[in-house]
Amino acid sequence: MANSTAPSSTAPSLPTPQTRHEADAGKSLGEAIAAALALAVAMGFGRFAFTGMYPLMVRDGTMSVATGSLAASANYAGYLLGALLAARIAHARAGFWSRVALAGTVVSLAALALPLPDTALIVVRFVSGVLSALALVNAASWLLHVRGRHDGAPLMFSGVGIGIVISAELIAMGNLAQWHSLVLWLGLAIGALVLSALAWRALRLQARTGSATTAAVAPQGALGPAPLIASYGLAGFGYIITATYLPLFVRDALGQIDPIHVWAVFGLGAAPSCFLWHTLHERLGTRRAMQWNLGVQAAGVVLPALSHTALAYLVSAALVGGTFMGTVTIAAPAARRLAHKVSFNLFAVMTAAYGVGQIVGPLVSTALMHGGGNFGAPLGIAATALVIAATLCSL
Repeated sequence: MANSTAPSSTAPSLPTPQTRHEADAGKSLGEAIAAALALAVAMGFGRFAFTGMYPLMVRDGTMSVATGSLAASANYAGYLLGALLAARIAHARAGFWSRVALAGTVVSLAALALPLPDTALIVVRFVSGVLSALALVNAASWLLHVRGRHDGAPLMFSGVGIGIVISAELIAMGNLAQWHSLVLWLGLAIGALVLSALAWRALRLQARTGSATTAAVAPQGALGPAPLIASYGLAGFGYIITATYLPLFVRDALGQIDPIHVWAVFGLGAAPSCFLWHTLHERLGTRRAMQWNLGVQAAGVVLPALSHTALAYLVSAALVGGTFMGTVTIAAPAARRLAHKVSFNLFAVMTAAYGVGQIVGPLVSTALMHGGGNFGAPLGIAATALVIAATLCSL
């Protein structure tokens, strides 16, 4: 008679180290995707969609050029304030504030679908800037510090480029269908809502076992906190003129092609470049990777001042788009490695310096153009700032 107490041959086996590793890798990918979606919404939609919508709103009479300039400046000022506020947020609250930024971004996009008076429009763009910085700093903090998914940085930062591409093509399709700019803003709000919903659940996760941040050993070629902050701030000044006015100063060179497609090229360059610059950072160290990144970016910024052809504009969009988020992809892990050397949130302070650069850039541009439409001098100054930033990385 068989022993009824004999162990069953069908008893479930315990997970092996390999299956546990595969499961953790799957979770890591999912969390990096969630962070990427957060940046796609708050940055790609909430911040940069305005670049493509600017000329359409002026065309439809929902905003004047002067109001648009004030709204852009307000957005940059809000970004600076958001970075300063993010510096005071503990890592443990990063997921919560990422969700706040997502919800606020969807609301701000929907608000732009209303026929707002100039003052209200400027206020909405200011709030959008605050939310963009909160999302960038807190999504990075959540993924890198709270969840400890350091290898997810390039995928996360590629979310900005993905958001730019999606929002730009939504704008292009709506423009082709002859939608009013207010309807386009509503479409962007719906798109942002869908992407936010996909990221929402993961962003609720708290610190996992063993994910506590330790004092990482800086690799050879590391930058100190001061040159890292200074070069990052100059990078904000260097890219912002291209990022703000690109569809505006290319519109006469493309014939029947919608200038928004050039902006999509900007985003297409940004998304995969994060992986390239992450790899170069690991191989070359922070100093050399930043020097190469800022040097290529300078070449892309100055190109439209040297050649007023469609090809030059497309190459410029690809080069600047392919480096500006690469700068962040290099700088954020570098800041994490230096976190133990400072008593403040280094990446938040760097983001604030970047915000200052973004505010100063358009002001300098306006002063140099003297009311004209020649962007040559502003682009030259911006490229010079990027060269100086690259030089600082060698000190």
